[in-house]
Amino acid sequence: MAVELTLLSRDYCHLCHDMADALAPLAAEFGVTVHVVDVDADPLLEAKYDELVPVLLHGETELCHYFLDEAKTREYLVGIR
Repeated sequence: MAVELTLLSRDYCHLCHDMADALAPLAAEFGVTVHVVDVDADPLLEAKYDELVPVLLHGETELCHYFLDEAKTREYLVGIR
């Protein structure tokens, strides 16, 4: 089963770039696809997640926000395999 994560981000957000960089090795290790979505391009996402970005999601499940919680994300990915 292919796992796809969504990273809600902003172009000008350094925390967003930091999370994407920190997530890359973990995504490669687990063979996960990460879709980066500009939260400002969708009014509904912006209204829901505005102050929380970056946000890492698997479907509707929020894995972490602000900073990558590598241990929690790793545990989650192992659990859904």
